[in-house]
Amino acid sequence: MTPATPARAMWLLARLRLVRVLNMLTTVRFGRKKDPAKRAATPAKRRLGMILPILVFAAMTASFGNMARQSVLNLQCHLAPASACLALNDRHEEKADLELAAAELHETPFALELSAALTLQLALLMVVSVLVPLGSRELAQPDWDLEWLVTLPVRRSTLLWGRLLERTLANPTGLLALGPLCTMLAWYSGYRWNALPLGVVGALCLLPLSALLRTLADTGLRMALPPSQLRNLQALAGFLALPFMYLAIGFSLASATSLLMPIARAMPTWSLWTPPGLLVLALNAASPAEAALAGAMLLAEVALLLWLGMRVLRRQLRHGVVASGARETGRKPARARASAAALDDAPDAAARWQRWLPASPIQRRELRLLSRDRNFLVQSLLLPLVMVGSQFMINAKAGALSGLAASPTALAATAFGLGSYMLMLSAFQTINNEGHALWLLFTFPRALDDMLKEKARLWAVLALVYPLAVFGAGYALAPAQPWATLGLMAIVVVGIPVYATIAVALGVFASDPLAQDVRTRVKPSYVYLYMALSSLYGYAIFAGAWWQKLAMMLLTVCLAQALWQKARDALPYLLDSAAAPPARVSTADGMMAAMLFFVLPGLCFILLHDVMGPGRALVLGFAAAGLLVYLLTRFIYWRGKTAGVPRIFGAPLKASFGWGAALGVLAAAAGIAYLFALKHGGWSADLASSAALPKMAVPWLVGLAVIAAPLCEEFIFRGLIFGGMRRSLPPLPAMLMSAGLFAIVHPPVSMLPVFVLGLCTAYAFQRTRTLLAPMLVHAIYNGAMIAIQRLG
Repeated sequence: MTPATPARAMWLLARLRLVRVLNMLTTVRFGRKKDPAKRAATPAKRRLGMILPILVFAAMTASFGNMARQSVLNLQCHLAPASACLALNDRHEEKADLELAAAELHETPFALELSAALTLQLALLMVVSVLVPLGSRELAQPDWDLEWLVTLPVRRSTLLWGRLLERTLANPTGLLALGPLCTMLAWYSGYRWNALPLGVVGALCLLPLSALLRTLADTGLRMALPPSQLRNLQALAGFLALPFMYLAIGFSLASATSLLMPIARAMPTWSLWTPPGLLVLALNAASPAEAALAGAMLLAEVALLLWLGMRVLRRQLRHGVVASGARETGRKPARARASAAALDDAPDAAARWQRWLPASPIQRRELRLLSRDRNFLVQSLLLPLVMVGSQFMINAKAGALSGLAASPTALAATAFGLGSYMLMLSAFQTINNEGHALWLLFTFPRALDDMLKEKARLWAVLALVYPLAVFGAGYALAPAQPWATLGLMAIVVVGIPVYATIAVALGVFASDPLAQDVRTRVKPSYVYLYMALSSLYGYAIFAGAWWQKLAMMLLTVCLAQALWQKARDALPYLLDSAAAPPARVSTADGMMAAMLFFVLPGLCFILLHDVMGPGRALVLGFAAAGLLVYLLTRFIYWRGKTAGVPRIFGAPLKASFGWGAALGVLAAAAGIAYLFALKHGGWSADLASSAALPKMAVPWLVGLAVIAAPLCEEFIFRGLIFGGMRRSLPPLPAMLMSAGLFAIVHPPVSMLPVFVLGLCTAYAFQRTRTLLAPMLVHAIYNGAMIAIQRLG
């Protein structure tokens, strides 16, 4: 066999990295399928495959593409001397006409000021493409890949060039950061549908420099710095990534002109001779000859910088690439002895100050872990502050803080967002932080779920510090609305412990303690799920009616309990790489679907109200939300091969229609009696009027109440929630609890008859085991309520 050429060796290394990244994204296992008969007692753990990563990458690409478009147009309006797209609105504030800005960009080449500002934005995104991968990798661990590859019959320079090539091609963060902006530059330079491939090529011209800087940091410095300093470097990279990212995307915000535009306006024209500037000139050249000249200069500069960087890297690795003992012996003896003495005394010192804390031994251990792991400390406690501080810095306006404090709703949303984000970076990582030592917790004379509860309580207390500080600052700046602020503060204070429980529970499903690569120990799909559930709680903050706030809070509490129960079932399987709990319908599935269904109709109504009127918007929004929840849930169940999924048909039609008609008449009679008592029983006029039907055409009202509501709500509340409760509860308690949850998502005036309806539909489902009977009960009840109110 002939030896591979340097070029082929570099390509093979790059292809190996690309395949590995693909496998990390899809979590696909190699090798032949195992014989299912060998593990017949427990079901195998299943993977989500390509679908979720593709959807997430598409959503992020669309988001970054929109921000890139907004950035180019905003910079054109504020920096181009000949632009006329800025105008004053009714409040005498400058507002950018983005359509006019787009037309101006298509007609004329970029102004020098605009090109310099775009150079600055590309440079910021290049820094992000370096810091994010650097901060997400454990720098203190040995570089086993390179230490193994150096044993191959390949020159070290070839291996290093191969590492640069693989990090250029297999850098999804860099491609996602640079690709959309390069594509928009090509689009507004007149390339139209050729802009996408040109944008990808442009990003690939800059990514080698990002790969070089990253390699100099995590490969070269590993030989010179001790593990403690490498951890500090990793923490610093993670700490700085967010501010640079917010600065880069801040140009897309219309409110970011006071801070960022002066910086962009001050960019010197010589910056256009740097690699990002030459890329801007190449994409926006007036002729093919100018584009070729700028492109050639760009490639020459990149090649020169790569050559210089490779010289530095080879000098860093002049003593070899194997780091065994090099970091430890590189220290001075006195310093090493001092560090060892400090480590010996650290536990005693930590124990002394922890004695004064009202914390359990498990919680004290968690605090000690937090104090020793700098990267975890920065990630958990400082990154939320950096995130919020960066947003305030970018959106800086005169009186911005006092304006935020004057709005209790905005203050509460900021406080909850800060606390929930901290929980995502801390409580969510509870199982993952145990690493390969997780098996030790199984040997303790306590249940693992009890220890996780203590950790959840600790993180809830720590996460409450930031929201309380936000409310304290808001009250100090604008104490004009104390009661409204206190009410919203109560919602946030209740929500943070609940979401600490949710974060720890979801962390059980997200963690893979057996994964060798630290980047694959947490499944990103559950991170997105936690973020989605956290955003749903914002409905409790922004909802106008008190019962809507209360209903969302109760739904969230029930969801936390259901997820905890489901996580407790999964704990015994954590250290088994092949087995998992049986996939069955659970109460947690129904609670998540109910929360989503509770919020989506309102959002759809807001979007459709001005287009088709309130009646049609209400019906179509309700139907669209229900259909989306139904299809999404069905798809997840299909992918997971879940057992016990509720069916509409299955029981004999005679039994379904019989139970549906009988219980529907019973529920309708209870509703009619309630309406009669409400109307003639001396109730207040406001309460009686609140029970009136919404003003809309009868066909739309019938479609909403008799068709859409039974189809959507019965699948969620009877099929999922009641069906999940029946796994662990007798019929009567399950009926009462599911009917209570069904009642609280309705207006207060209708909770009592809706509770009776929930009991009737649950009993119908219990008798027939299909959804047809409870749907008929629901349809008969709603039809009777419409008829009696219209006729009365």
